[in-house]
Amino acid sequence: MTIDIKTLKVEPRRNTFGHIARRLGADKPASRYEEATLDIQATDNFHYKPLWDADHWHYDESRTAIRMRDWYSLRDPRQYYYASYNIARAGQYQATERNFDFVAKRGLLDIVEPEWRETVGFYLLPLRHMEWAANMNSTNMCDRGYGTAITAPCIFSAGDHLAMAQILGRIGLALDGNLGTSLQEAKTAWMEAPEWQGLRKLAEDSLVIEDWFEQLVAQNLVIDGLLYPLVYGAFDKAGQTRGGTGLSMLTEFMNDWFTEHSRWVDAVIKTAAAESADNKALLGQWRGQWLAAAKSAFAPLAARVLGADRGAAALDEAAAALNKRAAALGLA
Repeated sequence: MTIDIKTLKVEPRRNTFGHIARRLGADKPASRYEEATLDIQATDNFHYKPLWDADHWHYDESRTAIRMRDWYSLRDPRQYYYASYNIARAGQYQATERNFDFVAKRGLLDIVEPEWRETVGFYLLPLRHMEWAANMNSTNMCDRGYGTAITAPCIFSAGDHLAMAQILGRIGLALDGNLGTSLQEAKTAWMEAPEWQGLRKLAEDSLVIEDWFEQLVAQNLVIDGLLYPLVYGAFDKAGQTRGGTGLSMLTEFMNDWFTEHSRWVDAVIKTAAAESADNKALLGQWRGQWLAAAKSAFAPLAARVLGADRGAAALDEAAAALNKRAAALGLA
């Protein structure tokens, strides 16, 4: 008795889902990102308008003054969908864990100069509350935004800001021997210190922006565009000369995240600005309005950490870099 083993190649009847094939114009194989993003959001057959906002449908293009012919043109250059996002962040989190272990084993926080240690507690740990506001803003953008291409990255960003708030909390516990006193002092500074009140107002004002696309510009382009280069760039560089190398390792996630996150923000704003002259003018107006408010809010903190002259110079440098970045996106 003989047995012949043969292979049989089964040709699929189609290469992708119908809604993807209709968008791409042919039955072409699609990437996982395209299958998880394009035309996923519901557009028809809503039963009633939500009671909490009776003027709009659940998914409604009129929630923003920005107009797009195709909201799915606002794609993520990182190609993040649920699986790829979690795989990327898992790798980064493992690196952060290794950095915490390395710093703890070698006692690198113990060599930070006492005066700078107090400065770090004052400028770094209250940022937990800024990250919470950014988390809430990103969640709101996901809730009110239109099209999975924009709402999915927004909720990923919300998770990232929550993670960074947790990292800052861990740094505080590492600084005070897990007593939690540093976090209580940071909250007091956030609520009462004069240097933080402008930033607290900025965060609170951003939480109540009605137009979700304006909120995206305010949070992701302007506030983040000043905060990360200033705090994890200029402030951190000043600390490295005072024994703060260990803190640089613990906050490396923030630098890596900002570089990657900016790619998505730039792609979205550049595409929206190129859509129409009205979009471009409105985006430029929002950018200018929020940049003026953010610079004013950051100025007292920069002066407290770096001194009046160095703080003003560092803030001007961050603002100039943001203006250059905005010009490259087509914003006046």
